[in-house]
Amino acid sequence: MGMLSADARLNAPQVTVRPAACIDHDVIVPGSKSYTNRYLAIGSLASRQTRIQNALISDDTVFFARAIGSFGHVSAEIDESASRITISPTGRPMRAPAEEIFVGGAGAPLRFLIAMAGHADGTTTINGNRRMQERPMADLVSALPALGVEAETVRGNGSPPVRVVGGDFRGGRTSISGATSSQFTSSLLLNAAAAQDSVEINIVDDLVSKPDVDMTIDAMADQGVCVERDGYRKFTVPSGQSYRGGEISVEPDASGMSYFLCAAAILGCRVTIPGIGAGSRQGDIGLVDVLVRMGCSADVRRDSISIKGGQLRGIDVDMKSMPDVVPSLVVVAAFAAGRTHISNIASLRVKDCDRIAAMTAQLRKMGISVDEYPDAMTITGGIPRPATIDTYDDHRIAMSFAIAGLRTKGVVIRDPGCVGKSFPKFWQTLDTFHADGLSTL
Repeated sequence: MGMLSADARLNAPQVTVRPAACIDHDVIVPGSKSYTNRYLAIGSLASRQTRIQNALISDDTVFFARAIGSFGHVSAEIDESASRITISPTGRPMRAPAEEIFVGGAGAPLRFLIAMAGHADGTTTINGNRRMQERPMADLVSALPALGVEAETVRGNGSPPVRVVGGDFRGGRTSISGATSSQFTSSLLLNAAAAQDSVEINIVDDLVSKPDVDMTIDAMADQGVCVERDGYRKFTVPSGQSYRGGEISVEPDASGMSYFLCAAAILGCRVTIPGIGAGSRQGDIGLVDVLVRMGCSADVRRDSISIKGGQLRGIDVDMKSMPDVVPSLVVVAAFAAGRTHISNIASLRVKDCDRIAAMTAQLRKMGISVDEYPDAMTITGGIPRPATIDTYDDHRIAMSFAIAGLRTKGVVIRDPGCVGKSFPKFWQTLDTFHADGLSTL
């Protein structure tokens, strides 16, 4: 992929982040990874061509697009320069690929593919990198047989590789836990539209990251498929519906936006993100309210979001509904006066790395006091000192601690290329915080 290798920093062993002066400016953020992945899943099941405009072109979405194409029933064309992915029906049946599908560290695509493989004739094996082979999939795998799809984890340990015998996705009624990942529910919802009969999904406990399921239902409705629901306890996808395809435009990524809103918070400047606003269904825009509670001011309009930094203070906050932006928030907490207690974040233990442990270790390197709990963190703000940050092959750890380097001189980020998972142009975007616009290596 040209874009993912265009910035030399993506191939460097480390980068040193240059501190930035306070510059008020607009920051352009790429398309939402969550929506891009959902529309890729939808496009693969639509009856006509689907063109996804302002799509995020990153490691995760490229893995997913290629995986979809491997079933043979659609082709997926990626145009990096236009930020567009086009999915076109080929007229051929959907068949399990002969080769194992490999998705690297792409968590949502792997989960979406597990249910999707239920539509393909034959046996599909889906696998990922070493960390993906540790991540839990048992809840989703065990929910599929009730819908007519045989599925198992190959090693019997509840983690990838996952083997799916497809071709008879009948539908019906199933139950699933929502406590580990909302993506299990999203996988069932997205693929229920192509089931032979109606699909009823019952959540047996409390669903984490509820806004992510709202995004899934929103994307499905946008493409002509209605989901009936009883809050977050039961979801029904009536039979006889189909995705319409056509032109789709993806709004900017709220998770990607978080780094630059947090940069405004710690630098005391104003940052505006155009193209996303008050109507967004992305749960991570909730970080705006959190930053306001910490002392920032916000201007949220229909088509833009602005944050201006202020006197930062610690708060108590429940982040169960937006765990992906916790790393960004943690960095702000390191600069805030007093203690910030972040609770209900157990799901971070099973992300790209154990993010609670990773953030705790790296903040302590910077001289910040952190109390770590199974599902929470307490950060006592101070004056972070220079440190070399280990990133654990986790894009969110790398990008969050890079923001700390805009204020603390001497922050070094190891393995800067891991940002390619979700934001290949992150380092170029960070350059815009310097008046000279020069990059750092």
